[in-house]
Amino acid sequence: MKVSVIGAGTMGNGIAQVFAMNGHITTLLDISEAALDKAKNTIASNLDRMIKKEVLTEAQKASTLSNLTFATNISAGVSDAELVVEAATENVDLKLKIFKQLDESAPEHCILATNTSSISITKIAAVTGRPDKIIGMHFMNPVPIMKLVEVIRGYNTSNEVTDKIMNLSVALGKVPVEVNDYPGFVANRILMPMINEAIYTLYEGVAGVYEIDTVMKLGMAHPMGPLQLADFIGLDVCLSILNVLHDGFGNPKYAPCPLLVNMVAAGRLGVKSGEGFYTYVAGRKELEVASRFKLIQ
Repeated sequence: MKVSVIGAGTMGNGIAQVFAMNGHITTLLDISEAALDKAKNTIASNLDRMIKKEVLTEAQKASTLSNLTFATNISAGVSDAELVVEAATENVDLKLKIFKQLDESAPEHCILATNTSSISITKIAAVTGRPDKIIGMHFMNPVPIMKLVEVIRGYNTSNEVTDKIMNLSVALGKVPVEVNDYPGFVANRILMPMINEAIYTLYEGVAGVYEIDTVMKLGMAHPMGPLQLADFIGLDVCLSILNVLHDGFGNPKYAPCPLLVNMVAAGRLGVKSGEGFYTYVAGRKELEVASRFKLIQ
């Protein structure tokens, strides 16, 4: 299958890698040459790491890389695609703009999927002339490792397209779960209120960063505490998803914590900015609570 992936960020390069590793001719598209160069290096590093762990051979790496191409012209890059997976920034206006362009440029039979973690599939489909072929394919980060794919049906998504994407996900070595199109779907409708409540718990001085994460890791068997997970996802992404939930349901329980709002406004976005609830230094594996939060513990 010929697959085009839109967006060369963390999710996009991971999605492209998984398709290429499974024999699909894959084009990774981004308007930024720098983003594509970074994606190339990331994919190569990921494959080398897999070789060191003896889960991939040199021949499989070579085959994966031969299946990958990189381009900046989105219209040309999807002109012969059978499937497009959009993995751009979680911004509704940007996604609607991209899907209008994809609908104009991709073949009529092409399925257009989005990796959105919260935005309505039905709303995205409404700007296209092929709403039956629009579907959500929400991969988890890091894509090459995490097994889950949320397959989200829009109001008009056909059974045929849904079955095809479910079967394709299995063929990629993933575990697909079919869900319906409501704000946050399943994963983020449950996860984001928990993260938001953890931030409120810190904001209200109930406990510190380390203590909150330790309770959830040791008491609830979570592999990562909610504040560390928020840093890993990106605090800006968490805020965006909470806003979608709040707007979609109109329920105050989804209102983002003021501390989260302030941190995003200040550019403290987590791992991607080097500081969130923890500080992140290249080459250092031990987590250190951000200095501003040590003062309130």
